[in-house]
Amino acid sequence: MTTPACPAGGFDCDLQARIQAADRYAATRPGTVGIVLRDRTTGAVWRNAHAEDPTWTASTIKLAMVVDLLRRSRAGQVHLTPADRTAIKAMLHSSDDDAATTLWSKYGGPDHTAWNKAFPAYGLTSLQPQKGYSKVYPYWGFQKCTTADLDRLMTYVLEKVPTDDRAFIVSAMRTVAPNQQWGVWGAGKPATPGNKDGWSEEDGGWVMNTVGFVGPGERYTLAIMNNLRGAGGYDEGQTTDTEIARILFNGRF
Repeated sequence: MTTPACPAGGFDCDLQARIQAADRYAATRPGTVGIVLRDRTTGAVWRNAHAEDPTWTASTIKLAMVVDLLRRSRAGQVHLTPADRTAIKAMLHSSDDDAATTLWSKYGGPDHTAWNKAFPAYGLTSLQPQKGYSKVYPYWGFQKCTTADLDRLMTYVLEKVPTDDRAFIVSAMRTVAPNQQWGVWGAGKPATPGNKDGWSEEDGGWVMNTVGFVGPGERYTLAIMNNLRGAGGYDEGQTTDTEIARILFNGRF
């Protein structure tokens, strides 16, 4: 019997079949779903049709905030206090909004633009702050980026952040609180996933986002941004993101 050739794409046959299944599933779900999957070993990347859609970042931007604070600390540009480091951990562990607001105000500079000036270097090249939603502008809670931006951010963390800081971030993402154990987490315990999730009800409806890594050596990265556009809510978005990760990875490890 002749074994059918895999379709072109750079991923192994099993993962290519899973990608097709995930794409079909996403098309049935409320709103629009941007997906980017990366194999850091082979360099293969899959971006679906909505990977470049501008979408509210929600709390995924907190991962970029952590990267920037650790970089500035290493460079001697800021001195992180014990309270600051506790806030950093809280942002990653439970997506603590108060911690993010405190750090944003403290380290944003007099015009609050220090963060947004730094973020493109970490891969958030399409990030745009949104006016008219808060007294402080720009503000971490009102920004839009693309799923491709989150993919680049996750790749930066794993490949460009200094070893000690990277180990801290990876460990924190692997041990998140129950309120973040969805999305990439759906890959399953054997896949040793880590993630930073973001969820909010913004202008136009709920957004449910997840970005993280899967597999030994954090081989795979996965970013998903689900803009429900009023067609669903928190529960539907959480299900969508988690099921995509399950389809792609459950049983592979």
